[in-house]
Amino acid sequence: MNSPYLSLDRIDIRILDLLQSESKISNIKLAEMVNLSPTAVLARVQKLTKEGFILGYEARLNPIMLNNGFVVFVEILLDKTTPNVLEEFSEAVQHIPDIVECHMISGGFDFVVKIRCANMDEFRKISGDILWQLPGVKETRSYPVMEVIKETQQIKLKMPAKAKV
Repeated sequence: MNSPYLSLDRIDIRILDLLQSESKISNIKLAEMVNLSPTAVLARVQKLTKEGFILGYEARLNPIMLNNGFVVFVEILLDKTTPNVLEEFSEAVQHIPDIVECHMISGGFDFVVKIRCANMDEFRKISGDILWQLPGVKETRSYPVMEVIKETQQIKLKMPAKAKV
């Protein structure tokens, strides 16, 4: 089965790259930057959205200004990894706004979550009142972040080997 990525050409890649850097770019400016008409660019953006390459647009907020600058990564080990326990845990995590990321991992723990909150006091409350109440939690290991060096959602884009030119 071919990857949908292979259906992209250089202009599609350029459009995606520009949009992930500046999602509020006008269609006219985007068209100028990829040397197409505004109508053609709009059609491509709509197609890229319909095909699922573009998931949506959102504002990046400053967590420090919003009293959420404290970051903690937490490894979570479940008491069992049966499908129902994994599903219950995964469902419960969806409803906790302090958890901004959750990833199932392999290794010594089952999940790693990223938590954003105001400070260590707030994290201790989240840990006791929320994390330890999640279904199946047996053990946690916390890693408070001393300094964020790099944080991005941008994806490195390159031309697929068999892409259309």
